[in-house]
Amino acid sequence: MEVYPYLSQIVSPTDLHRLSDTELGEVAREVRQAILDNVSQTGGHFSSNLGTVELTVALYATHSLPPDKVVWDTGHQAYPHKLLTGRLPRFPTLRMHGGLSGFLKREEHELDSFGAGHAGTAISASFGMAKARDMAGTNERVVAITGDAAICSGMSWEALNDAGADGTALTVVLNDNRMSIAPNVGALSRYFNKLRSRPDLQGMARYAKGIVERIPGPAPRLAAGMRHGLTHYFAPENTGTIFEEMGFEYIGPIDGHDLPLLLEIFRNVRELPGPVFIHALTVKGKGYEVAENDACKWHGVTPFDLDANAMPKKQGGSPAYTKVFGDALVELAKEDDKIVAITAAMPDGTGLVRFSEELPERYHDAGIAEQHAVTYAAGLAVGGYKPFCTIYSTFLQRGFDQVLHDVAIQKLPVRFCMDRGGLVGADGPTHHGTFDVSFLSFIPSMVLLAPRDGTEMREMLQWMADYDRAPTAIRYPRGAAPDNLPERRTPVELGRAEDLGIVGSGKPKAAIVAYGSMVSPAWDAARLLAESGIAVRVINARFAKPVDTETMVRAAEECGAIITVEENAKQGGFGQMVRDVLSDAGLGATPQRILALPDRFIEHGEQDQLLSDLGLDAVGIAKAVTELTSPRQRL
Repeated sequence: MEVYPYLSQIVSPTDLHRLSDTELGEVAREVRQAILDNVSQTGGHFSSNLGTVELTVALYATHSLPPDKVVWDTGHQAYPHKLLTGRLPRFPTLRMHGGLSGFLKREEHELDSFGAGHAGTAISASFGMAKARDMAGTNERVVAITGDAAICSGMSWEALNDAGADGTALTVVLNDNRMSIAPNVGALSRYFNKLRSRPDLQGMARYAKGIVERIPGPAPRLAAGMRHGLTHYFAPENTGTIFEEMGFEYIGPIDGHDLPLLLEIFRNVRELPGPVFIHALTVKGKGYEVAENDACKWHGVTPFDLDANAMPKKQGGSPAYTKVFGDALVELAKEDDKIVAITAAMPDGTGLVRFSEELPERYHDAGIAEQHAVTYAAGLAVGGYKPFCTIYSTFLQRGFDQVLHDVAIQKLPVRFCMDRGGLVGADGPTHHGTFDVSFLSFIPSMVLLAPRDGTEMREMLQWMADYDRAPTAIRYPRGAAPDNLPERRTPVELGRAEDLGIVGSGKPKAAIVAYGSMVSPAWDAARLLAESGIAVRVINARFAKPVDTETMVRAAEECGAIITVEENAKQGGFGQMVRDVLSDAGLGATPQRILALPDRFIEHGEQDQLLSDLGLDAVGIAKAVTELTSPRQRL
């Protein structure tokens, strides 16, 4: 660790207290270098963390953690936090199976005060912690760091409204880098741009500091926060109005990379009573020029050549589902002027960049506001348009009430497109899309479907565009669409499965009914079984709701055993719905195995490794069929 002489000595943030301000500057330099060195090898969230280095060093050098608490929003900006809490030796394991999480996890470290994967949670959680402190009669400081557009989340404003009115001691730091993953959108973003355009308030803060320090006697300590009040007195009218009117002492905007200034401000803020809002301007990708110039591209990276400043080019092969979706939707929209695409701050991740460029008048980015995005889509549907509301499976959870109340009850034909359906890999449990079948399947009138490959995705999107009787939801996984499936096709029809036929010779001993991403490994499993002399019928379910009752009953009667395979939680999933269908048909005694995700949160790791560990790869599926159809099992 000699390459990081200061950082390697930091086991706890309190170790920073013994360092001079100059030495803290060296710590900041080493933190940034450690991120460059390691993330270029492991991959991970990159530019967002380069932008929070000085903020984190200054905050942790001026607070006592523990007992003080820092709550991070959108945990992908908290790598400096990990490095300053003694995790440098494990940092090379970042996002690897069994290694450090890319986000914050309470079970990973005692100073991960609150788990952070989704945006907009920090202010609410920190306010709750501050009230718990008040009720317990202790005096630790509680700090929320919100950033990467989390401040645009409705939940953040609900929390600011509540905390400001309450008046308890709470510090909110806005890491304002003008970005989430993509550039910020909306009126609030414009408001922050106006604040940035104000005269140099940092110079004014230092001028006020000089005034305070010339006050004789003990007054300077009592007036520690007064300099910031002076900046408001001299600053242009309306600076910080929103936050001050909500009950916060507003400080800023300040340079979030000026370490001496940050140290001074954080030291003084510790002395201020009541809620404080610090507005820090940062540069996403700070210290790595190519990331500064293209923060979107460098937001999340695969391993890359640090010296060459270049990420490896993607190898040829099947296109990713995300790209297939984005291209297909553009083509459909060019043929149908009623189609509108909606994202919640994820145009890159959901494949809508091309749509936004070629059809900007029918593209809408709602910001990190999934609830609003869903109900906005409902309004478009009322107006006769065909909204494709494109949100990751894990993030659609945040809009569940709107899906049920604002869309489904009114049978509005909103088309939900859920990228990252299933296990997503290194992002782990906060981002795995493992519950959408379960939480959408019990909603009356909702139609659920999933494609087996890229061609079927295009066909399903066309079908969804034409279907206007109720809401629909299509899920598809992260990664490349498979190319191992037979090319024979049948038209997509509501609630109709696709029979891919018998693999192997002789009478099939079981039917493998696979949903969406699991059709490909199910087909490979059937080929493995055929090599062992076991013939099976493979069925592409296509629809989780409504289930194709006729095909399921016929398969059970013909094959005598059914195995369902899905990349979703078992509870409330596709397999349980098939079990209900067979029970209602008087076939409840048919041997059935439900292969699905277990009743626990799945940790991070490579997708293939996780699927193998859970028995959802070809080998695991083949093993389950063998066990279910063995003579001993039938006894």
